[in-house]
Amino acid sequence: MNKPERIDTATEETMLAMGRRARAAAHQLSLATPEAKTEALRAAAKAMRAAVPAILAANEKDIATAQAGGRPASFIDRLMLNEARIEGVAKGVEEIAELPDPVGTVLAEWTRPNGLRFQRVRVPLGVIGIIFESRPNVTADAGALALKAGNAAILRAGSESLSSSLAIHAALVAGLKSAGLPEAAIQLVATPDRAAVGHMLAGLEGCVDVIVPRGGKSLVERVQKEARVPVFAHLEGLCHTYIDKDADLDMAVSIVVNAKMRRTGVCGATETVLIDKAAPAAFLPALVKALLDAGCEVRGDEAAQGVDTRVIAAMDADWATEYLDAVVAMKMVDGIGGAIAHIARYGTQHTDAIVTANAETAERFLREADSAIVLHNASTQFADGGEFGFGGEIGIATGKLHARGPVGVEQLTSFKYVVRGNGQIRPS
Repeated sequence: MNKPERIDTATEETMLAMGRRARAAAHQLSLATPEAKTEALRAAAKAMRAAVPAILAANEKDIATAQAGGRPASFIDRLMLNEARIEGVAKGVEEIAELPDPVGTVLAEWTRPNGLRFQRVRVPLGVIGIIFESRPNVTADAGALALKAGNAAILRAGSESLSSSLAIHAALVAGLKSAGLPEAAIQLVATPDRAAVGHMLAGLEGCVDVIVPRGGKSLVERVQKEARVPVFAHLEGLCHTYIDKDADLDMAVSIVVNAKMRRTGVCGATETVLIDKAAPAAFLPALVKALLDAGCEVRGDEAAQGVDTRVIAAMDADWATEYLDAVVAMKMVDGIGGAIAHIARYGTQHTDAIVTANAETAERFLREADSAIVLHNASTQFADGGEFGFGGEIGIATGKLHARGPVGVEQLTSFKYVVRGNGQIRPS
């Protein structure tokens, strides 16, 4: 009867110790030179390349477990690593290493009539708790971004990617040691015990400054419900691509297929395609055919069903579903107004796109679509920090406080005011 309590107590003690180590490391990192952080990340990338066999072996173990558990192909794709993907992760760490160091950047400065000189200066957030699920590459992305911004990180991978994440984490620790930085600057929770998440959300007795969840709807909902510290989160990536009546058809087909099918399991994948009812008659059948030919299941309204018998009738739930698979919903709407209204009702303020040759229509969409990322004539799969030039991201934040859109190095900092005087006192 007492066994669960004893396990939880042990987990709590482990997590609190991690929090204390992270807090101490965060202080050291706030004083670290840009050169030391850059050296650590370069060394981590080198260590990652040297550890490819070990990382692949760990990943094979995770994949075998996931397959035995009946996980879908889209889940396996998010979990899978190969030599090319590991090289991509290593390059991503190197790109983060070469970014300008944000810490100490003067954001604004001014002098008051009394001679006081004010500066607003970037500073690290402190300790960041990152909770993620099936993507082991997040271990490297999150750890590297936090370090570059001068923060300590506590990473909690999902049980399904734990072996892979531990192998990648070992390379990050090697980089820290090489540069003389504290190993506790990037810690990975080694237990799959779900109680560890609860302790992180409670703040580890004040040691955690912000939580970043990266995973499915249930994870993010739990974090937003239970967290006692600030959260950077997106609930879902229910992304839309709207094809306007003035779109170029070839461009529209190319963008839609890429937005849906390039990587179906990423949060920037288009889940619903909206088509202007006033578009030329050729638009709907061309888009339906292109998606079906690409191996995508199409769930459509009556108009979409009418152009191909393979189109499945869409249910109300389809407009609110993040498939993360080779499935797309398709609907005809009353122009840009109908598209914006549909997105406002069903969207998650993540990423939405318009395809049109009409500049005025495009600007209206970019202005009125209330999403963290809005695009004109481009695939929603560009919803990625690397594509923004951020060198990577921890996630796409859809909230409106502090961070919105890709959470990169700059978004992992805050600021403080530095005031310099020469004897000023405030008059009575």
